[in-house]
Amino acid sequence: MRTIKESSDELNAPVVTRAFIARAPQQRRTARDYLALGIATCGVGYMPLAPGTWGSAIGVGIYLLLRAVSTEVFAFATARGWNLPPLESFRTTSELLLLIVISIVGIWAASRTEPLLGRKDPGAVVVDEVAGQLVTFLFVPWDSGWWAIVAGFLAFRLFDIWKPYPIHRLEALESGLGIMADDLLAGAYAATLMSLLTSVYILL
Repeated sequence: MRTIKESSDELNAPVVTRAFIARAPQQRRTARDYLALGIATCGVGYMPLAPGTWGSAIGVGIYLLLRAVSTEVFAFATARGWNLPPLESFRTTSELLLLIVISIVGIWAASRTEPLLGRKDPGAVVVDEVAGQLVTFLFVPWDSGWWAIVAGFLAFRLFDIWKPYPIHRLEALESGLGIMADDLLAGAYAATLMSLLTSVYILL
């Protein structure tokens, strides 16, 4: 039987066994442990209802903040004659670099958090939802309206909860890599859907 998260947002999940892993020996947690827990849970991982959805909301917030900051940085740079790529390319590159950083740090944090919580892919870990949500918006035009933000949020939640093939298989990867990989692929599915929706919206 397959294993799901302890506090998964998955709808109508089948009865399954939970996977336990060796809990870290009872000792005083280090600063790195608390740092990993903070990154992995993003401050919302212990919410009693749908922690993954809260993690996705954090991802949306980061995306909106990045849009605003990148616009200001671009305006500041161009006003001083700096040679930069077009604004759309600059923003997309900024988001991609941020996504890479979050993914790498997320793998480390999730790997360290698993033994601290004593479960495989614990529901409190939501940094994977943050990364997956950013993937969803990767190719959405930056001047898209609020409809794209809402649609992107819902699209990612759909694929993250539904987990079509082969997302479930990626969960079997070791430790933090498995935690992050399935949500990154769910984000890629959602990004594909968003590209189609955006194309239709532009043509209408």
